[in-house]
Amino acid sequence: MSPGTERIALFIDGANLYATAKTLGFDIDYKRLLGEFRSRGYLLRAYYYTALVEDQEYSSIRPLIDWLDYNGFTVVTKAAKEFTDSLGRRKVKGNMDIELAVDAMELAPRIDHIVLFSGDGDFRSLVEALQRRGVKVSVVSTVSVQPAMIADELRRQADEFIDLAHLAQRVGRDPAERPLRAPGTEVPGFVRDRPRPPRPASPSTPGAGDDFADR
Repeated sequence: MSPGTERIALFIDGANLYATAKTLGFDIDYKRLLGEFRSRGYLLRAYYYTALVEDQEYSSIRPLIDWLDYNGFTVVTKAAKEFTDSLGRRKVKGNMDIELAVDAMELAPRIDHIVLFSGDGDFRSLVEALQRRGVKVSVVSTVSVQPAMIADELRRQADEFIDLAHLAQRVGRDPAERPLRAPGTEVPGFVRDRPRPPRPASPSTPGAGDDFADR
């Protein structure tokens, strides 16, 4: 099968992708990201996974989630919990690994190639299971920083490793564009639940940043 006819699905671990891009010094432009992988084959699905911090006020990352909902992504969320650790640091506990794995296995019979945006070594078993079903698996993370953002066992298991640093020019947001959130005010990949605002106009929204747990 030629690359142009591959049926592709993207599975994005929101917190992990945000942390990786932030470490590399750029924000993801999700419209450009879709365009990049549409140019590589038939993009069947693009999933984005994030946890929602409930019982809180307005979230500055919500415009990103709403834009993704309106523009070709399937956003999968669940409730997360905030807590304070023994050092007094704010943490958020919310893990989307199971939801991502279940969706990937269900979609496997209908696709040729899964692109997983995560460096989490817990996904190694999922990658292996997908490969047994004849699905090619590429993993997007980075080894361009020290320490690397991807677990060695996940990188070894993948059919192809794509360094996010090499995609930066094609999927990064123009620094001159104004983001839809205030930098440094949120937990990476996590959003606080609230009623949906009017449809956002800008596709160039990054993630958010703070500390998090159980990734």
